[in-house]
Amino acid sequence: MTEQSLAVEIEEQLLRLHGPMISGEALRTALGYPSMEAFRQALSRKTVPIPVFSIDARRGKFALVKDLARWLACQRKSHKGD
Repeated sequence: MTEQSLAVEIEEQLLRLHGPMISGEALRTALGYPSMEAFRQALSRKTVPIPVFSIDARRGKFALVKDLARWLACQRKSHKGD
């Protein structure tokens, strides 16, 4: 399976579960942070590996499932030999 086809498959699954955006615990878990505090630290240090944004009048941080899917597929490809 190519990186692109894997990204498309992951994106389809995430879209079914979360819609076009993901946030909160689901985002933290998908990115592999062990706790919300670790995720907050990454946000403050600007080391979150995908674009994360705020929405007016909404609490929390959000990301597009498309960005998350691409990043996950890329991680799989780059660590395939581990």
